[in-house]
Amino acid sequence: MAAVNETNFKILLTQKPKQNNHQKEIFHFSDFSSKQKEKTMEPVMENEEHYSWREVKLPSSIPPSPEPEPEPELERERGDRRRGRDILIAVDHGPNSKHAFDWALIHLCRLADTIHLVHAVSSVNNEIVYETSQGMMEKLAVEALEVAMVRSEARIVEGDAGKVICREAERLKPAAVVVGTRGRSLIQSVLHGSVSEYCFHHCKSAPVIIVPGKEAGDVSLI
Repeated sequence: MAAVNETNFKILLTQKPKQNNHQKEIFHFSDFSSKQKEKTMEPVMENEEHYSWREVKLPSSIPPSPEPEPEPELERERGDRRRGRDILIAVDHGPNSKHAFDWALIHLCRLADTIHLVHAVSSVNNEIVYETSQGMMEKLAVEALEVAMVRSEARIVEGDAGKVICREAERLKPAAVVVGTRGRSLIQSVLHGSVSEYCFHHCKSAPVIIVPGKEAGDVSLI
């Protein structure tokens, strides 16, 4: 074995091993990918919220009315009417919610539409809350069939009412979102906020129709 003198030993120490260009590219790509994941994944995890809901069983005692034969000149309109629209109506146990529901049946709904009743609750696992909500929604569904001949679907969703309505609108992509007001003054709405105000500013999936609350002594629309 050849002897290594002092000069050759210093050269060996200062030489760096050659790095494969392919390995270098893989290293940089992997490093870039991990940094990109950190940038894109962390905000999603931070904004993730628990979303719980339950479908509410509704009666179907009234069959849908048969569709009339379309006339040739109404061919374009026939497609939209046959397909119908989805209309989201936020409901609760208050009179202003019922007033908004009545307004939607009279002024907005038409044959072949489907209304989606959404009720925000504190817990979807509470059977008393579910049964109370089911009773309310059953009455509204029967009324919708009798007055406007439209079918209904219903669900209770756990969470803040404003956020619940906006999330359901994002899921359904309805033709409109109908909400009532609680009759607060402008100052009260600014200080305490309101469901209708929240939906107006945050619902991006559909137009929001805010129905003013019924004044004391006003006759019911239905």
